[in-house]
Amino acid sequence: MRAFREAVEAGDMDAVEALLAEDVVFTSPVVFKPYPGKAITAAILRAVSQVFEDFRYERELAGADGRDHALVFAARVGDRELSGCDFIHVDEEGLIDELTVMVRPLSAAQALAAAMGAQFDRIAKEAQARS
Repeated sequence: MRAFREAVEAGDMDAVEALLAEDVVFTSPVVFKPYPGKAITAAILRAVSQVFEDFRYERELAGADGRDHALVFAARVGDRELSGCDFIHVDEEGLIDELTVMVRPLSAAQALAAAMGAQFDRIAKEAQARS
């Protein structure tokens, strides 16, 4: 998933959004219920790009069929170092239709949840304006 990785690493969130299918489902590392739809997923990704500091991908794995990818990353939220993985599935057109993020350790996931929670009203408004 070279295009996604390069867009994220460049901070080009418009390019990231262009890679999302309209019916993408985003599964957060800190919220139980998945978020369906391109508008909310793009808004969440824009916010997390501002919350993560020193973000870097460290490894990329791909499934045999070319539709499943895992991008292992490291970042910081405040004083908490974290490691995580973006699990990506692409549809027949090559657009991302599933994006699941996992992070560890628990203390970093809690810091991420707090930082994102503080932005969620803005995220919801942005998503509503885009849909």
